[in-house]
Amino acid sequence: MADTISIITATLALAISAVTAWLTLFRRGTVRMTPPTVIFFGPDGGPSDDRDPSLKLYLRTLLYATSKRGRIVESMFVRLRRGESLQTFNIWVLGEDSLARGSGIFVGENGVVCNHHFLLPADGTRYEFTAGTYDVEVYCTLAGSSQPGKLFSVRLIIDTEIAEQLKNPDMGLYFDWGPESARYHPHVRQRSKPVLPDFLKALAG
Repeated sequence: MADTISIITATLALAISAVTAWLTLFRRGTVRMTPPTVIFFGPDGGPSDDRDPSLKLYLRTLLYATSKRGRIVESMFVRLRRGESLQTFNIWVLGEDSLARGSGIFVGENGVVCNHHFLLPADGTRYEFTAGTYDVEVYCTLAGSSQPGKLFSVRLIIDTEIAEQLKNPDMGLYFDWGPESARYHPHVRQRSKPVLPDFLKALAG
C-alpha cells in the first residue's frame, strides 16, 4: 500500500513538473493587444512644407505575450478597408517621447505599452479619409512565423460633416475609447504647429 502511494505521489510530481516546464520553457504562446485607448486618422506630425503632409494612422495600446517566455514582434502594419478599397499602412514607427522606425520589439507576459504610428508606403501612394465605414485591422509578424496574424479589428465611421473638416490638411480625427459606452467617440482637432526658434522666425519673416 505504501509503495502504491509513493508511486502515485511521484507520478503526480513528475506530471506537475512537466506541465510547469511546458508553460514556462517550451510553450511559445502568441502576442495579443488590448483595444487601443485612442485611434487617430490624419496628417503626420512635423514641420509643414508646400506639400500636404503625409497621412497616417496612430494608436496607443498594450501588447502582451500569452507565454512566460515572451515573443518577439518583427513587424506590424495596418490594413484599412473602406467599401471595396483596401489600403495598407506598412511603415511602422513606435516609441514614447522619441520615435524610431519599428525594427522589432520584445513582448513579455507583463506587456509593453507604447505609441504606434503607421504611415503610407513611400512610393507616392495618395490616400484620403472620405465619408464612409472603415474596418481597421492591425497585424503583426512574430519571429519564427512566416505569416502575419491579426491582432485587432474594429469598425469606425466617418460621417459627411467630419469628412468635410478633414479636407483641411491640418485637421486630424481622433477616436477616443469610452469604457462605459464600450465604443469609440470621434472628434476632430487641428494639429499643433511646430514652434520655430526666434532666429528662424526672423529669417522666415
